[in-house]
Amino acid sequence: MDTQRIARGLSWAGAAKEMWQMYAELNRSRPNDHPLSPSTIISMSRRGNTTCQHALIFLQWLRRRPESFLPGASTTLGRPLRPFGSDRRPRWHLRRLYEALNGRRLELHMSWPELARVLGCTPNQLTGIRTARYATNMKLTMRIVQWLDRPSIDFIYLARW
Repeated sequence: MDTQRIARGLSWAGAAKEMWQMYAELNRSRPNDHPLSPSTIISMSRRGNTTCQHALIFLQWLRRRPESFLPGASTTLGRPLRPFGSDRRPRWHLRRLYEALNGRRLELHMSWPELARVLGCTPNQLTGIRTARYATNMKLTMRIVQWLDRPSIDFIYLARW
């Protein structure tokens, strides 16, 4: 992101504004939404992670797919993110992700603690996806998608709210 920001001649505040403007029409219809904060972007490098919902904003700006950041993954792997208009924002469909995860877990006769060990997280992080209102972290989201052996686009939709 920093390389892209510099190439576009933007500060972090300018990059955040440009990202937020990708959804200008949607933003006008949702006046209570708060704009993307530069600190959200900057803190991602410090933490080495971000929410899966924020990651989709960043990925749209970079014109990349989630899989393109996986070690050894081809940048052409799988289907691209769907085109969007300024009236929609890509979002992870967390309930669909949870249902696929739980379905596969049941097929394999695994407990939540067993699956959590495989995915490197806590059982609560997994079961919490069912009721998550906003997001889970992107690293865990992509570990789940990989474990399911499905493309991320199967769990992403364009929201108009």
